Amino acid sequence: MKVRLSEYDPKWSKSFENECDAMREIFGDEIVRFEHFGSTSVLGMKAKPVVDMMILVKDINEIDNFNDQLELLGYDVAGEWGIEGRRLLRKGGDNRSHHIHIYQQDHPEIYRHLVMRDYLKEHSEEVKSYSDFKEKLANKYDETIEYSKAKKEFVSQLEQRAIQYYKDRN
Repeated sequence: MKVRLSEYDPKWSKSFENECDAMREIFGDEIVRFEHFGSTSVLGMKAKPVVDMMILVKDINEIDNFNDQLELLGYDVAGEWGIEGRRLLRKGGDNRSHHIHIYQQDHPEIYRHLVMRDYLKEHSEEVKSYSDFKEKLANKYDETIEYSKAKKEFVSQLEQRAIQYYKDRN
């Protein structure tokens, strides 16, 4: 898939809300809460125009019962996709618009995603640095697989700063 990097778009928040409404219709009472995370959730952040959202649910094993409904609505049901206990949904094919990560409400991966988002929202200098880095990579790599691989170490270091920041605050 080709790298698509965009300036921050306030429409991403509305797109998140619309998808929450669609997911409420499907999952109903299984939902504990929704979270918009990733670059599209951070004001001023350059991002691939793919809204990352998280759905926290009561029982992850119940979610597989909805796969047929999800596929009928155009979602690619990708299963755990490398993270045990997660369910990943992708919408939009090659022009992907959403990645929906579904976790049981007590899953340990939730924390790191939300800490990163919140840290970036509080640190505009990190937003600029990360945006500049992504733009540099987008100019260098055509395919998302190469782009994602090249930014992995940078993101890992940023995530560690975010985690340490919140540890130090408590």
